[in-house]
Amino acid sequence: MDNRTIEKLLIIEEIRNLRIKYAHALDKNDIETASLVFSEDAICQTDREPWNGRKEIKAGLEKAFKEYDVYKRERYPFLHLVSNHLIELNDDGSASGSCYLIDSVTGREPSENPLLLLGIYRDEYKKIDEQWFITSSALDVVWPFNDKK
Repeated sequence: MDNRTIEKLLIIEEIRNLRIKYAHALDKNDIETASLVFSEDAICQTDREPWNGRKEIKAGLEKAFKEYDVYKRERYPFLHLVSNHLIELNDDGSASGSCYLIDSVTGREPSENPLLLLGIYRDEYKKIDEQWFITSSALDVVWPFNDKK
């Protein structure tokens, strides 16, 4: 394996870690860290209205966390399980990727289904001042299917 291949693998791993860092931080109510994986001008589209810029993303994540924290534990009202990352380097400073999301809710009774949704994150990444960020994120919810869109 040559140095360029190793460098490429290290870049892919750094980018992949953004989504993993986001999931861990969001689930434990570290909204600041979760928002810092996004660039200042990032666009984030979930199952809600789009959030434009890191400030709106942070506010949206705070609101979502409070909405799902029904027991007021201030931690883990949901668990975001991300897998099957696919990262494609476009050039030295940009990349595209996707990964699967299994989103579960912990604020339900044990007899209830904890599954909230299944989705696919489709992300764009950019290297800014020697650090990788998510610049655009769209969540494609594949279950439950909503035909009203």
